[in-house]
Amino acid sequence: MKEQIVTWLNRILIADVFLVFFGFIWFAIAVIGRYLNIPLGFDIWYRLWLPVFNPAIGILFLGAFTTWSIDKITSKFGSK
Repeated sequence: MKEQIVTWLNRILIADVFLVFFGFIWFAIAVIGRYLNIPLGFDIWYRLWLPVFNPAIGILFLGAFTTWSIDKITSKFGSK
């Protein structure tokens, strides 16, 4: 059961990593476009920052800490 939970958690975290990378690449391109006065979606990205990308980064960190703690607890109690 633990292995299935960890597997699904890792799959969700992988999807979340791709979302965060996509947001970063979009942000970088939009900032360059804003600097060159080319509309490349900075305003749309900025509107999506709080409801989409900010929680995605938080979920990524929370999932990483959760996976780490599950591995530590399993190694501590599994070795006995």
